Amino acid sequence: MRVLVALGGNAMIGPDGSATPQAQLDAIAVASRHLADLIVHGHEVVITHGNGPQVGNLLVKNELAAQVVPPVPLDWCGAQTQGTIGFTLLDTLEAALAARGVDRPVAAIITRTLVAADDPGFTHPTKPIGRFLPREQAQTLIDHGERWEDRGEKGWRRVVASPEPVEVLETRALHTLLDAGYVVITAGGGGIPVVRDADGTVRGVEAVIDKDLTAALLARDVHADVLAIATDVTHAVAGWGTPTAHDIGRVTLEEMEAYAADGHFASGSMGPKVEAALRFVRSGGSRSIITALDQLAPAVEGQVGTIVENPATER
Repeated sequence: MRVLVALGGNAMIGPDGSATPQAQLDAIAVASRHLADLIVHGHEVVITHGNGPQVGNLLVKNELAAQVVPPVPLDWCGAQTQGTIGFTLLDTLEAALAARGVDRPVAAIITRTLVAADDPGFTHPTKPIGRFLPREQAQTLIDHGERWEDRGEKGWRRVVASPEPVEVLETRALHTLLDAGYVVITAGGGGIPVVRDADGTVRGVEAVIDKDLTAALLARDVHADVLAIATDVTHAVAGWGTPTAHDIGRVTLEEMEAYAADGHFASGSMGPKVEAALRFVRSGGSRSIITALDQLAPAVEGQVGTIVENPATER
């Protein structure tokens, strides 16, 4: 099977939240071992990943150096983290495969995701990013053209657009690599957000794209059989925090849509993952999986996790 795996940004940092280089390297090495298990089982694997903690670190550097050098734009931050995480995944995944006696080439590609220039998010940015700052520190960044909002006692916080992904521009290159037998790392952080101008040229924009929604789009376009969303829990849960809370196992598309409509999934955590899982199955994918990173291999085999499927389209 062809499996697209979406790794959460927290899979790239230490279990205690540490984002030191060594903590990130150790965490990515753990993720790579689980990915290697999938490959050993004979699956074609495409890997996407989050980059929230890493972009957050770059934003702090922007803030601290803003009076000395101009802040790096957000699309550049996405490109930098794609490069760093991709490089680290290359090293650790190649090592994990070699330890299992598997000879498979691995590639990481810098990936742009097209969004609509007239997406409503650009008119009314609402996605908070980075840390809270006092008004006087935020003003330096506002003077550089960033949008910040007063959040009361906590201070000021930057807000940016979070537009819908329209197209992953490197999909053709991705198909070429997959046809050549590569394991491919792509669309990190949802892809570098870009728009296409009237003359056909492409340029980066200040935005954050939900990486799970990009994963659903990309999984469709590379004809994946399975979209596997790796998170920090084994199952999505209905009724979280209530006496009726229960794990969601294997369900139909319609059943999962009903859970979502009833408000079981928080918008800031499980909500986007469930929406991505639903989008992929609606688009013709066989099944989507939401599960813990260390359960990836058995989940793809249908043994564990939240599995959303549509029998009418299952291949």
